[in-house]
Amino acid sequence: MLVKVFGAAVQGIDATLITIEVNCTKGIKFFLVGLPDTSVKESHKRIVSAIQVSGFKFPRRQIVINMSPADIRKEGSAYDLPLAIGILATSETIKADKLSDYLIMGELSLDGNILPIKGALPIAIMAKENGFKGFILPTENAKEAAVVEGLDVYGVENICQVIGFANDELELEKTTAAIGQEFMQGQSNLEFDFSDVKGQENVKRALEVAAAGSHNIIMIGPPGSGKSMMAKRMPSILPPFTLEEALETTKIHSVAGKLEKGISLMSYRPFRAPHHTISNVAMVGGGSDPQPGEISLAHNGVLFLDELPEFNRAVLEVMRQPLENRKITISRARYSVEYPASFMMVSAMNPCPCGYYNHPDKTCVCPGGAVQKYLNRISGPLLDRIDIHIEIVPVPFEKISDNTPAEHSTAIRKRVIKARRIQAERFKKFPGTYCNAQMTSKMLHLFASPDAAGLQLLRTAMDRLSLSARAYDRILKVSRTIADLDASPHVLPVHLAEAINYRNLDREAWAG
Repeated sequence: MLVKVFGAAVQGIDATLITIEVNCTKGIKFFLVGLPDTSVKESHKRIVSAIQVSGFKFPRRQIVINMSPADIRKEGSAYDLPLAIGILATSETIKADKLSDYLIMGELSLDGNILPIKGALPIAIMAKENGFKGFILPTENAKEAAVVEGLDVYGVENICQVIGFANDELELEKTTAAIGQEFMQGQSNLEFDFSDVKGQENVKRALEVAAAGSHNIIMIGPPGSGKSMMAKRMPSILPPFTLEEALETTKIHSVAGKLEKGISLMSYRPFRAPHHTISNVAMVGGGSDPQPGEISLAHNGVLFLDELPEFNRAVLEVMRQPLENRKITISRARYSVEYPASFMMVSAMNPCPCGYYNHPDKTCVCPGGAVQKYLNRISGPLLDRIDIHIEIVPVPFEKISDNTPAEHSTAIRKRVIKARRIQAERFKKFPGTYCNAQMTSKMLHLFASPDAAGLQLLRTAMDRLSLSARAYDRILKVSRTIADLDASPHVLPVHLAEAINYRNLDREAWAG
């Protein structure tokens, strides 16, 4: 008897339908074909144990299983459940009538319990697109898949529940997700707030400008000046997720298995802070079984690189292309996988190895040339891709001890949202462009051309600071954002002057 069961393979952040054909004939052998990897081949032992422990007999006949399309590699243990159901159906232990209406995925333990899987959300989206009535998967992933409307989602804890459902002996409870309520609650439940930061008004202003235009920013200052503290508060002033952004970000975290337990839809922007010992593959993604890297997990959010010069130079250089294209392509001999990587990079560094160069009170003990050598650990092309360079000095005791409440993130966020709305209106005829940081050279000529006075100011700055052509573009983008915060239709000299001031590391005299 031939039975078809349906599963899915996740490639990148999208899923592909997999048809599992099971045929049971005379004999005693077990064949599994269709380009399965080792973990799929090992499913045989898990399936035999799960079926027997659950009180059913594993068929003593020849079983041939084909996983189609055969040119797509099947990876992971999530095929255990559909394979087991297909085997039981072909041996007529369970009815096969319902199986064509449902997509089934889940990993089996030896006692028949069903363990969670990765990529439940993209699989659910694919199931709906292919016209399936429902999706049967582990209970722990059910809320995540229930985000997809128009698809019946059933969370199951063991294989007996699936068998009972197929034989019309058990009614499974549909899983629903209160998306709107969870989404709104999550947007207001932010752990950190800028009201906790004393002083540092110029740095807060720079971070506000960065958030308003989604510009990359680097903070340079001695230990204890508040770099990490302010970086952690960046998500609190970024605009809230749109539903489209939330779905795309949730898909990435679902595929990577990083979605928090019980979360159906991510409602706040991600904040990723990898350690400086991270490898190339962990940063950009890849591996023998390609997975999203930190830059993709930070998609639509913030990637914080603390102690930037301490990162391996190769790791930083491999980020140059994603910073420009806002996506990363992982190529293999048989296929390529593309992950989105539209993130805002916030980085921090000490000004020198000892950390006290330009400190108002402490003396730098680094030898001559050490400051420039430390800065040279970050390549010029990477620095050019960072729009805002801001220097931080420690907060004096008077401001630390001042009990006057600082401005809340909510107030800053309102100004950022207002500026983003202006940008959304400006770029509505340019698909794929949502903020000033994404402007092309053509768009700069259209929307950020300075007047005669501004052009003269910019020419003087370019000559004195020896800025590159890319730095020129960055200044225009940042000045356009500053003008948007002021609700100004034109880029004025005052906006250009502030943007030029955010290129600290380009100044020849900065490193002594």
